[in-house]
Amino acid sequence: MALSKRSVGLPPPVPGFERINRYWDRKLALPAAKILPGEYYVTRDDEMITTVLGSCVSACIRDRVFGIGGMNHFMLPESEHGGWGTATDPTSTATRYGNYAMEHMINEILKLGGHRRNLEVKLFGGGRIINNTSDVGARNIDFVRSYLETEGLPVVGEDLGGIHPRRIQYFPRSGRARVKKLRHLHDTRVIEREQAYRRDLEQAPVAGEVELF
Repeated sequence: MALSKRSVGLPPPVPGFERINRYWDRKLALPAAKILPGEYYVTRDDEMITTVLGSCVSACIRDRVFGIGGMNHFMLPESEHGGWGTATDPTSTATRYGNYAMEHMINEILKLGGHRRNLEVKLFGGGRIINNTSDVGARNIDFVRSYLETEGLPVVGEDLGGIHPRRIQYFPRSGRARVKKLRHLHDTRVIEREQAYRRDLEQAPVAGEVELF
């Protein structure tokens, strides 16, 4: 697979995450991974993971002892049937669903050497950024809180709800997270991206792939 100019010189990603957009963040002097709706990323290196959230939710999960962790970005709470085919690609449309995105990211952290007893979680997103529609953000929040309670995983920080999109930066090695409210994007780019992604999901099979924007 050909490497983009932005990925040259970066440490190799965990196998299976080669399609994730990675680059060198000059300001932080760190490798960084940018995930889009329906993606997740896991690393055992000192990296930053970033995304922009509207009504979607991201769970940032790490092993606090070994610093192995990741972030997901899901748009819909859960699959009604729990069926996602055999897809394991972190950019597959199967990761539209919160229960898939949570389960597979946690399993990837454990596969890389994390221990379930060491896991801690931070939650972000779930804003009501589109008026006069069902509150997808609230449904995502209800789902992820219920999922984590059922799984017995502790939430050590969160920034959920509200009406503004957020830019999230997460550092799995330290567990630090930074949040910026994007007040000027409330009615523009984030809404358009989420609506476009939702339209793509309606047309794509669950276990297939969709070209993201």
